[in-house]
Amino acid sequence: MRILNEKCAIRPESPEVTMSTQPDKHLETFDNPVKTRDYRIHMEIPEFTCLCPKTGQPDFARLTLDYIPDKKCIELKSLKLYIWSYREQGAFHEAVTNQILDDLVTTMKPRFIRLTANFYVRGGIFTNVVAEHRKKGWQPLPPIFLEGFDPQMNFRG
Repeated sequence: MRILNEKCAIRPESPEVTMSTQPDKHLETFDNPVKTRDYRIHMEIPEFTCLCPKTGQPDFARLTLDYIPDKKCIELKSLKLYIWSYREQGAFHEAVTNQILDDLVTTMKPRFIRLTANFYVRGGIFTNVVAEHRKKGWQPLPPIFLEGFDPQMNFRG
């Protein structure tokens, strides 16, 4: 076996690359470091894929996850492997968006969560699915609008 790096290897009998990680439906959490404050966690997942349950063709989407944690936050590597687990699964856009949201709610029990799935064009139609959950009794604070900033890159230079 030839080692490409600590995560990948090529087996001599096969040119296929074997991965040390695999898709996984298990979501992990960690304790919210600031339980006393409402704050928003925003994640963009630009490479979501699943299969069309009618044709078996791949469907591609950009997922946007926004949530206000309560006692737990989602662990990012487990989220990545969870999202990857849909790659070979047939699912309607509406069903898969709501299933992901339900699994996140069950795992984290956040104060608020919104999942937006922007599916790329298929047959001339873009599909956007927005699913939300609000913890019973939780009310957001009134919004405060401050002066905006121009978009910036993640690096300086």
